[in-house]
Amino acid sequence: MQVEAVLFDLFDTLLLLEKEEIYYGTCLKKTHEFLTKNGIAVSFNDFSKVYFDVRDKFYSESRQTLEEPHFKVRISQTLHKLGYEYEPSHPIVINATNVFADEFMRYVTLDKEAPVVLRKLHEKYRLGLVSNFGLPECGRKLLEIHGLSMFFDAVVISGEINQRKPSPKIFERTLKALKVTSSKAVFVGDMLDLDIRGPKNVGMKTVLIERRPLKRDSDVKPDFTIKTLSELLIILKSS
Repeated sequence: MQVEAVLFDLFDTLLLLEKEEIYYGTCLKKTHEFLTKNGIAVSFNDFSKVYFDVRDKFYSESRQTLEEPHFKVRISQTLHKLGYEYEPSHPIVINATNVFADEFMRYVTLDKEAPVVLRKLHEKYRLGLVSNFGLPECGRKLLEIHGLSMFFDAVVISGEINQRKPSPKIFERTLKALKVTSSKAVFVGDMLDLDIRGPKNVGMKTVLIERRPLKRDSDVKPDFTIKTLSELLIILKSS
């Protein structure tokens, strides 16, 4: 296959994220502490219950619409339900979002192979990143912190454009930014539905990086499967 561009997922592909049960509660507690200091008189139990109700509604709707509002909308709607009329643009909502993001970043580590692999690929291909993440500023900051942002010619994060994988729109937008057709692009990610089905639907070749055991009864099949990022260099060299 003729390849001109390689596109990547972010979390559990280039950056490794702790399991949700490890980080989420702490992130939410830090957010609640900030809100309490800024006049939100609600217990953590009440706050977290309403927050998860709002979040789960977003998740349910997004599976149908493939939309991804910014995380600020989630915080704003939680506060609305608790009786505080703060819009997403309000400083308290913005700063509460930043507190969540700052804590979240403590649970993210770099795949040690990522810088070397990206550097080698960037010498030959245009590189893009497509991530489902409601905290786009946090995603871009993580790329900077871990020294990866310099390698990407296009970065598209769902919370910036209100579209999430596997929507064709988020892939098409990235391909357009890279000025490459889908038939000459490869997508690398760790989730069958988002990172394999989505890119395949727009005509890209796909590489699944196996970070965990996956259900193999899915009708979605990657073109290639790897265990480590360095294997990608071998696949592209031989293709």
